[in-house]
Amino acid sequence: MTAITNPARRYDLDWLRVIAFGLLIFYHIGMYYVTWDWHVKSPHAGHWAEPAMMLLNPWRLSLLFFISGVAFRFAADKAPAGAFARKRFLRLFVPVAFGMAVIVTPQSYFELLTKGEITPGYLDFWVRYLAADSSFSIIVPTWNHLWYVVYLLVYSLVAIALMPVLRQIAAKLEGGSFEALMGRGGILLVPLLPFILYRFTLDEWFPTTHALVDDWNAHANYFTIFAFGILVAKSDAFWRVLARSWRACLCVAVALGAILTPVWVNWDALMPGHDVAIAVAHAVRVLYAWAAILSLLGFAQAHLNRPHPMLGYFTRAVFPYYILHQTIIVIAAVWLSGFGLSAPAEFIALVTLTTLGCGLGYHYLIRPFPLIRPLFGVFGEAPRPKPAPTLALDSSVN
Repeated sequence: MTAITNPARRYDLDWLRVIAFGLLIFYHIGMYYVTWDWHVKSPHAGHWAEPAMMLLNPWRLSLLFFISGVAFRFAADKAPAGAFARKRFLRLFVPVAFGMAVIVTPQSYFELLTKGEITPGYLDFWVRYLAADSSFSIIVPTWNHLWYVVYLLVYSLVAIALMPVLRQIAAKLEGGSFEALMGRGGILLVPLLPFILYRFTLDEWFPTTHALVDDWNAHANYFTIFAFGILVAKSDAFWRVLARSWRACLCVAVALGAILTPVWVNWDALMPGHDVAIAVAHAVRVLYAWAAILSLLGFAQAHLNRPHPMLGYFTRAVFPYYILHQTIIVIAAVWLSGFGLSAPAEFIALVTLTTLGCGLGYHYLIRPFPLIRPLFGVFGEAPRPKPAPTLALDSSVN
Protein backbone atom coordinates (compact mmCIF):
# COMPACT_ATOMS: atom_id res chain seq x y z
CA MET A 1 0.00 0.00 0.00
CA THR A 2 1.47 3.30 -1.06
CA ALA A 3 1.20 6.28 1.25
CA ILE A 4 -1.54 8.77 0.60
CA THR A 5 0.04 12.00 -0.56
CA ASN A 6 -3.16 13.81 -1.57
CA PRO A 7 -5.61 13.47 1.33
CA ALA A 8 -8.20 15.75 -0.30
CA ARG A 9 -9.95 12.76 -1.89
CA ARG A 10 -10.45 10.07 0.72
CA TYR A 11 -12.85 7.60 -0.81
CA ASP A 12 -11.81 5.09 1.83
CA LEU A 13 -13.27 7.21 4.59
CA ASP A 14 -16.40 7.89 2.55
CA TRP A 15 -16.94 4.14 2.28
CA LEU A 16 -16.09 3.56 5.91
CA ARG A 17 -18.53 6.23 7.03
CA VAL A 18 -21.30 4.59 5.02
CA ILE A 19 -20.38 1.20 6.49
CA ALA A 20 -20.24 2.61 10.04
CA PHE A 21 -23.72 4.10 9.75
CA GLY A 22 -24.96 0.83 8.30
CA LEU A 23 -23.58 -1.03 11.31
CA LEU A 24 -25.26 1.50 13.57
CA ILE A 25 -28.62 0.73 11.98
CA PHE A 26 -28.07 -2.99 12.56
CA TYR A 27 -26.99 -2.25 16.13
CA HIS A 28 -30.27 -0.48 16.84
CA ILE A 29 -32.19 -3.39 15.34
CA GLY A 30 -30.19 -5.57 17.74
CA MET A 31 -31.29 -3.39 20.65
CA TYR A 32 -34.83 -4.64 20.03
CA TYR A 33 -33.66 -8.19 20.75
CA VAL A 34 -31.27 -7.92 23.70
CA THR A 35 -32.17 -7.67 27.37
CA TRP A 36 -30.76 -4.15 27.70
CA ASP A 37 -33.10 -1.21 28.17
CA TRP A 38 -34.54 0.21 24.94
CA HIS A 39 -37.74 1.87 23.69
CA VAL A 40 -39.62 -1.32 22.76
CA LYS A 41 -38.74 -4.98 23.08
CA SER A 42 -39.26 -8.07 20.96
CA PRO A 43 -41.20 -11.01 22.43
CA HIS A 44 -38.05 -12.97 21.48
CA ALA A 45 -35.65 -10.69 23.37
CA GLY A 46 -32.89 -12.54 25.19
CA HIS A 47 -29.16 -12.93 25.57
CA TRP A 48 -28.53 -14.62 22.23
CA ALA A 49 -27.61 -11.45 20.31
CA GLU A 50 -25.61 -9.80 23.07
CA PRO A 51 -22.10 -11.17 22.29
CA ALA A 52 -22.16 -9.61 18.81
CA MET A 53 -23.50 -6.36 20.25
CA MET A 54 -20.73 -6.32 22.86
CA LEU A 55 -18.08 -6.65 20.16
CA LEU A 56 -19.54 -3.75 18.19
CA ASN A 57 -20.41 -1.42 21.05
CA PRO A 58 -16.91 -0.32 22.19
CA TRP A 59 -15.89 1.27 18.87
CA ARG A 60 -18.93 1.94 16.67
CA LEU A 61 -19.52 5.57 17.72
CA SER A 62 -15.89 6.46 18.29
CA LEU A 63 -15.20 5.49 14.68
CA LEU A 64 -17.93 7.85 13.50
CA PHE A 65 -16.60 10.72 15.59
CA PHE A 66 -13.07 10.12 14.25
CA ILE A 67 -14.28 10.19 10.65
CA SER A 68 -16.35 13.26 11.47
CA GLY A 69 -13.20 14.95 12.75
CA VAL A 70 -11.34 14.18 9.53
CA ALA A 71 -14.25 15.53 7.44
CA PHE A 72 -14.42 18.60 9.67
CA ARG A 73 -10.76 19.42 9.01
CA PHE A 74 -11.16 19.32 5.24
CA ALA A 75 -14.28 21.50 5.40
CA ALA A 76 -12.82 23.96 7.93
CA ASP A 77 -9.77 24.57 5.75
CA LYS A 78 -11.98 25.71 2.86
CA ALA A 79 -13.90 28.57 4.52
CA PRO A 80 -13.47 31.47 6.97
CA ALA A 81 -14.29 30.52 10.55
CA GLY A 82 -17.40 32.70 10.85
CA ALA A 83 -18.98 31.53 7.63
CA PHE A 84 -18.09 27.93 8.37
CA ALA A 85 -19.62 28.15 11.86
CA ARG A 86 -22.90 29.55 10.49
CA LYS A 87 -23.04 26.88 7.79
CA ARG A 88 -22.20 24.13 10.23
CA PHE A 89 -24.82 25.27 12.72
CA LEU A 90 -27.59 25.29 10.15
CA ARG A 91 -26.61 21.96 8.64
CA LEU A 92 -26.72 20.19 11.99
CA PHE A 93 -29.25 22.17 14.02
CA VAL A 94 -32.04 22.06 11.44
CA PRO A 95 -32.15 18.22 11.29
CA VAL A 96 -32.01 18.02 15.09
CA ALA A 97 -34.88 20.48 15.59
CA PHE A 98 -37.03 18.83 12.92
CA GLY A 99 -36.10 15.37 14.12
CA MET A 100 -37.05 16.10 17.73
CA ALA A 101 -40.37 17.65 16.71
CA VAL A 102 -41.44 15.16 14.06
CA ILE A 103 -39.21 12.13 13.43
CA VAL A 104 -38.49 11.00 17.00
CA THR A 105 -42.04 11.47 18.29
CA PRO A 106 -43.31 7.98 17.26
CA GLN A 107 -40.50 6.40 19.27
CA SER A 108 -41.73 8.05 22.46
CA TYR A 109 -45.35 7.31 21.57
CA PHE A 110 -44.88 3.57 21.18
CA GLU A 111 -42.53 3.37 24.16
CA LEU A 112 -45.09 4.99 26.46
CA LEU A 113 -47.92 3.02 24.85
CA THR A 114 -46.21 -0.30 25.60
CA LYS A 115 -45.57 0.88 29.17
CA GLY A 116 -49.27 1.64 29.60
CA GLU A 117 -48.68 5.33 30.36
CA ILE A 118 -50.86 6.60 27.50
CA THR A 119 -53.84 5.39 25.51
CA PRO A 120 -53.94 5.10 21.72
CA GLY A 121 -54.21 8.44 19.94
CA TYR A 122 -51.11 9.73 18.23
CA LEU A 123 -52.21 13.33 17.59
CA ASP A 124 -53.26 13.84 21.19
CA PHE A 125 -49.91 12.49 22.34
CA TRP A 126 -48.03 14.68 19.84
CA VAL A 127 -49.58 17.79 21.38
CA ARG A 128 -48.52 16.65 24.85
CA TYR A 129 -45.08 15.72 23.53
CA LEU A 130 -44.45 19.14 22.03
CA ALA A 131 -45.80 20.78 25.18
CA ALA A 132 -43.13 18.93 27.24
CA ASP A 133 -45.65 17.04 29.38
CA SER A 134 -43.79 16.18 32.59
CA SER A 135 -46.13 13.39 33.67
CA PHE A 136 -44.37 10.78 31.54
CA SER A 137 -41.58 8.51 32.75
CA ILE A 138 -39.36 9.86 29.96
CA ILE A 139 -38.42 13.43 29.10
CA VAL A 140 -40.21 14.89 26.08
CA PRO A 141 -39.44 16.31 23.59
CA THR A 142 -36.34 14.20 23.22
CA TRP A 143 -33.62 13.62 20.65
CA ASN A 144 -33.13 9.87 21.29
CA HIS A 145 -30.72 8.56 18.61
CA LEU A 146 -30.11 12.10 17.31
CA TRP A 147 -27.90 12.79 20.31
CA TYR A 148 -24.96 12.05 18.01
CA VAL A 149 -25.87 15.03 15.84
CA VAL A 150 -26.32 17.27 18.89
CA TYR A 151 -22.91 16.31 20.21
CA LEU A 152 -21.33 16.72 16.79
CA LEU A 153 -22.80 20.22 16.54
CA VAL A 154 -21.39 21.24 19.92
CA TYR A 155 -17.99 19.69 19.22
CA SER A 156 -17.87 21.42 15.83
CA LEU A 157 -18.50 24.86 17.32
CA VAL A 158 -15.87 24.26 20.01
CA ALA A 159 -13.39 23.01 17.41
CA ILE A 160 -13.97 26.05 15.18
CA ALA A 161 -12.95 28.28 18.08
CA LEU A 162 -9.88 26.11 18.69
CA MET A 163 -8.82 25.72 15.05
CA PRO A 164 -5.81 28.09 15.23
CA VAL A 165 -4.37 25.96 18.04
CA LEU A 166 -5.40 22.68 16.41
CA ARG A 167 -3.72 23.66 13.15
CA GLN A 168 -0.51 24.48 14.99
CA ILE A 169 -0.56 21.10 16.72
CA ALA A 170 -1.41 19.31 13.47
CA ALA A 171 1.56 20.98 11.74
CA LYS A 172 3.85 19.34 14.27
CA LEU A 173 2.40 15.88 13.61
CA GLU A 174 4.62 15.44 10.59
CA GLY A 175 8.14 14.38 9.88
CA GLY A 176 10.37 11.71 11.29
CA SER A 177 9.81 12.32 14.99
CA PHE A 178 6.04 11.86 14.87
CA GLU A 179 6.35 8.89 12.53
CA ALA A 180 8.89 7.33 14.88
CA LEU A 181 6.55 7.90 17.84
CA MET A 182 3.67 6.23 16.03
CA GLY A 183 5.80 3.37 14.68
CA ARG A 184 6.71 0.09 16.41
CA GLY A 185 3.29 -0.17 18.03
CA GLY A 186 3.10 3.47 19.05
CA ILE A 187 0.05 4.05 16.88
CA LEU A 188 -1.75 1.43 18.95
CA LEU A 189 -0.58 2.58 22.37
CA VAL A 190 0.19 6.32 22.41
CA PRO A 191 -3.26 7.64 21.36
CA LEU A 192 -4.78 5.16 23.82
CA LEU A 193 -3.46 6.93 26.93
CA PRO A 194 -6.17 9.60 27.40
CA PHE A 195 -8.90 7.01 26.90
CA ILE A 196 -7.37 4.77 29.58
CA LEU A 197 -7.31 7.80 31.89
CA TYR A 198 -10.97 8.57 31.18
CA ARG A 199 -11.95 4.95 31.82
CA PHE A 200 -10.62 4.97 35.37
CA THR A 201 -11.67 8.50 36.28
CA LEU A 202 -14.57 10.13 34.44
CA ASP A 203 -16.25 6.84 33.57
CA GLU A 204 -16.48 6.03 37.26
CA TRP A 205 -18.07 9.39 38.08
CA PHE A 206 -20.28 10.21 35.09
CA PRO A 207 -22.44 7.41 33.66
CA THR A 208 -23.42 7.88 30.03
CA THR A 209 -26.70 9.80 29.67
CA HIS A 210 -26.66 11.34 26.16
CA ALA A 211 -28.30 14.35 27.83
CA LEU A 212 -25.46 16.73 26.85
CA VAL A 213 -25.29 18.74 30.08
CA ASP A 214 -24.05 15.98 32.43
CA ASP A 215 -22.39 13.52 30.05
CA TRP A 216 -18.79 14.42 30.84
CA ASN A 217 -17.22 11.01 30.31
CA ALA A 218 -18.83 10.70 26.90
CA HIS A 219 -17.73 14.21 26.01
CA ALA A 220 -14.14 13.50 27.01
CA ASN A 221 -14.01 10.34 24.90
CA TYR A 222 -15.90 11.54 21.85
CA PHE A 223 -14.42 15.04 21.67
CA THR A 224 -10.92 13.63 22.09
CA ILE A 225 -11.28 11.22 19.20
CA PHE A 226 -13.07 13.90 17.14
CA ALA A 227 -10.12 16.23 17.78
CA PHE A 228 -7.67 13.45 16.95
CA GLY A 229 -9.39 13.03 13.59
CA ILE A 230 -8.92 16.77 12.99
CA LEU A 231 -5.23 16.58 13.91
CA VAL A 232 -4.27 13.62 11.74
CA ALA A 233 -6.62 14.25 8.82
CA LYS A 234 -3.82 15.63 6.65
CA SER A 235 -0.90 13.93 8.37
CA ASP A 236 0.92 11.78 5.82
CA ALA A 237 3.02 10.41 8.67
CA PHE A 238 -0.01 9.00 10.50
CA TRP A 239 -1.48 7.40 7.40
CA ARG A 240 1.89 5.94 6.37
CA VAL A 241 2.30 4.29 9.77
CA LEU A 242 -1.27 3.03 9.64
CA ALA A 243 -0.64 1.47 6.21
CA ARG A 244 2.22 -0.52 7.73
CA SER A 245 0.49 -1.36 11.02
CA TRP A 246 -3.17 -2.09 10.41
CA ARG A 247 -2.76 -5.84 9.91
CA ALA A 248 -1.04 -6.16 13.27
CA CYS A 249 -3.80 -4.04 14.80
CA LEU A 250 -6.36 -6.39 13.24
CA CYS A 251 -4.66 -9.38 14.85
CA VAL A 252 -4.75 -7.59 18.21
CA ALA A 253 -8.44 -6.71 17.79
CA VAL A 254 -9.42 -10.26 16.83
CA ALA A 255 -7.43 -11.79 19.67
CA LEU A 256 -8.79 -9.39 22.27
CA GLY A 257 -12.33 -9.81 20.98
CA ALA A 258 -12.01 -13.58 21.33
CA ILE A 259 -10.71 -13.19 24.89
CA LEU A 260 -13.18 -10.53 26.01
CA THR A 261 -16.37 -12.06 24.63
CA PRO A 262 -16.60 -14.95 27.15
CA VAL A 263 -15.56 -12.55 29.90
CA TRP A 264 -18.35 -10.13 29.04
CA VAL A 265 -20.94 -12.88 28.65
CA ASN A 266 -20.06 -14.36 32.05
CA TRP A 267 -19.24 -11.07 33.78
CA ASP A 268 -21.54 -11.53 36.78
CA ALA A 269 -20.16 -14.97 37.50
CA LEU A 270 -16.47 -14.21 36.98
CA MET A 271 -15.83 -10.70 38.24
CA PRO A 272 -17.41 -10.06 41.66
CA GLY A 273 -14.65 -9.59 44.22
CA HIS A 274 -11.83 -9.53 41.65
CA ASP A 275 -10.97 -5.84 41.48
CA VAL A 276 -7.67 -6.31 39.66
CA ALA A 277 -9.27 -8.54 37.02
CA ILE A 278 -12.04 -5.99 36.54
CA ALA A 279 -9.52 -3.18 36.05
CA VAL A 280 -7.56 -5.25 33.53
CA ALA A 281 -10.74 -6.11 31.63
CA HIS A 282 -11.72 -2.44 31.46
CA ALA A 283 -8.28 -1.44 30.16
CA VAL A 284 -8.22 -4.27 27.61
CA ARG A 285 -11.67 -3.22 26.36
CA VAL A 286 -10.29 0.26 25.58
CA LEU A 287 -7.34 -1.31 23.76
CA TYR A 288 -9.68 -3.58 21.80
CA ALA A 289 -11.80 -0.61 20.70
CA TRP A 290 -8.82 1.39 19.43
CA ALA A 291 -7.29 -1.65 17.71
CA ALA A 292 -10.61 -2.27 15.95
CA ILE A 293 -10.81 1.35 14.79
CA LEU A 294 -7.25 1.28 13.44
CA SER A 295 -7.94 -2.04 11.71
CA LEU A 296 -10.97 -0.63 9.93
CA LEU A 297 -9.20 2.58 8.97
CA GLY A 298 -6.22 0.66 7.63
CA PHE A 299 -8.32 -1.88 5.75
CA ALA A 300 -10.34 0.90 4.13
CA GLN A 301 -7.17 2.78 3.20
CA ALA A 302 -5.71 -0.33 1.60
CA HIS A 303 -8.79 -1.66 -0.19
CA LEU A 304 -11.55 0.98 -0.42
CA ASN A 305 -9.71 4.14 -1.46
CA ARG A 306 -11.25 4.26 -4.92
CA PRO A 307 -14.34 5.88 -6.45
CA HIS A 308 -17.49 4.03 -7.39
CA PRO A 309 -20.50 5.13 -9.45
CA MET A 310 -22.75 4.88 -6.37
CA LEU A 311 -20.43 6.44 -3.79
CA GLY A 312 -21.76 9.98 -4.08
CA TYR A 313 -25.31 8.70 -3.76
CA PHE A 314 -24.55 6.59 -0.70
CA THR A 315 -22.55 9.36 0.94
CA ARG A 316 -25.44 11.79 0.65
CA ALA A 317 -28.14 9.23 1.47
CA VAL A 318 -26.61 7.77 4.61
CA PHE A 319 -27.42 10.72 6.89
CA PRO A 320 -31.16 10.72 6.04
CA TYR A 321 -31.05 6.96 6.59
CA TYR A 322 -29.58 7.62 10.02
CA ILE A 323 -32.27 10.16 10.91
CA LEU A 324 -35.09 7.87 9.76
CA HIS A 325 -33.91 4.44 10.79
CA GLN A 326 -34.70 4.21 14.50
CA THR A 327 -38.25 5.49 14.11
CA ILE A 328 -38.82 3.00 11.29
CA ILE A 329 -37.38 0.21 13.46
CA VAL A 330 -39.74 1.03 16.33
CA ILE A 331 -42.86 1.34 14.15
CA ALA A 332 -42.06 -1.81 12.16
CA ALA A 333 -41.20 -3.77 15.29
CA VAL A 334 -44.48 -2.90 17.00
CA TRP A 335 -46.41 -3.83 13.87
CA LEU A 336 -44.56 -7.12 13.39
CA SER A 337 -45.06 -8.12 17.03
CA GLY A 338 -48.74 -8.73 16.32
CA PHE A 339 -48.10 -11.50 13.80
CA GLY A 340 -46.59 -14.09 16.14
CA LEU A 341 -43.54 -14.62 13.92
CA SER A 342 -40.59 -16.76 14.92
CA ALA A 343 -37.45 -14.92 15.96
CA PRO A 344 -35.60 -15.50 12.62
CA ALA A 345 -38.64 -14.53 10.54
CA GLU A 346 -39.25 -11.43 12.64
CA PHE A 347 -35.60 -10.38 12.41
CA ILE A 348 -35.48 -10.80 8.62
CA ALA A 349 -38.75 -8.90 8.25
CA LEU A 350 -37.54 -6.09 10.51
CA VAL A 351 -34.25 -5.71 8.63
CA THR A 352 -36.14 -5.71 5.32
CA LEU A 353 -38.73 -3.16 6.42
CA THR A 354 -36.10 -0.89 7.95
CA THR A 355 -33.94 -0.97 4.82
CA LEU A 356 -36.89 -0.43 2.50
CA GLY A 357 -38.31 2.31 4.69
CA CYS A 358 -35.04 4.23 4.75
CA GLY A 359 -34.41 3.74 1.03
CA LEU A 360 -37.90 4.63 -0.13
CA GLY A 361 -38.13 7.51 2.31
CA TYR A 362 -34.92 9.03 1.02
CA HIS A 363 -35.53 8.34 -2.65
CA TYR A 364 -39.17 9.44 -2.89
CA LEU A 365 -39.87 11.75 0.08
CA ILE A 366 -36.57 13.54 0.72
CA ARG A 367 -34.26 13.54 -2.30
CA PRO A 368 -36.68 15.02 -4.89
CA PHE A 369 -37.77 18.02 -2.78
CA PRO A 370 -35.37 20.93 -2.19
CA LEU A 371 -37.39 22.26 0.75
CA ILE A 372 -37.39 18.92 2.55
CA ARG A 373 -33.77 17.89 2.00
CA PRO A 374 -32.30 20.34 4.56
CA LEU A 375 -34.60 18.89 7.25
CA PHE A 376 -32.63 15.67 6.85
CA GLY A 377 -29.19 17.24 6.60
CA VAL A 378 -28.99 17.25 2.79
CA PHE A 379 -28.03 20.60 1.31
CA GLY A 380 -27.42 21.49 -2.32
CA GLU A 381 -28.42 19.46 -5.32
CA ALA A 382 -29.42 15.83 -4.86
CA PRO A 383 -26.74 13.69 -6.50
CA ARG A 384 -27.45 11.06 -9.09
CA PRO A 385 -25.24 7.99 -9.48
CA LYS A 386 -22.49 8.73 -11.98
CA PRO A 387 -19.05 7.41 -12.87
CA ALA A 388 -15.98 8.43 -10.86
CA PRO A 389 -17.59 10.93 -8.46
CA THR A 390 -15.33 13.69 -7.21
CA LEU A 391 -17.13 13.86 -3.87
CA ALA A 392 -14.90 12.67 -1.05
CA LEU A 393 -15.84 13.35 2.55
CA ASP A 394 -19.28 14.96 2.61
CA SER A 395 -18.84 17.86 5.00
CA SER A 396 -22.55 18.72 4.79
CA VAL A 397 -23.39 16.24 7.52
CA ASN A 398 -20.16 15.66 9.34
